[in-house]
Amino acid sequence: MAGISEAITQIKKAESDADSLVEQSTVDAKAMIDDATIKANEMVETAKNEANEEAQSTVFDAEENAKKEATSIGSKADSDVSAIKNKARGNIDEAASIIVKNIL
Repeated sequence: MAGISEAITQIKKAESDADSLVEQSTVDAKAMIDDATIKANEMVETAKNEANEEAQSTVFDAEENAKKEATSIGSKADSDVSAIKNKARGNIDEAASIIVKNIL
């Protein structure tokens, strides 16, 4: 009878150990899920920040390029205006001569 009692005690202990192991595994699994969730949220936040910084950098670069292009276009326009004025000034004497000739 002692053997059966001892076997029953060992079975109850094994069941208790199994229950404890299941409970501990559940706690560990929840902790792992919580850690993974925190890390995932951190990664998402980091990715958002990096994307925002990249977008700001892209906008800044585009603005700088647009300013440079506007300056270049303005310089070209100024140069074209000067060239047209110089050409017109060169024709003033000829135009005056034609007008005087037509009047006389």
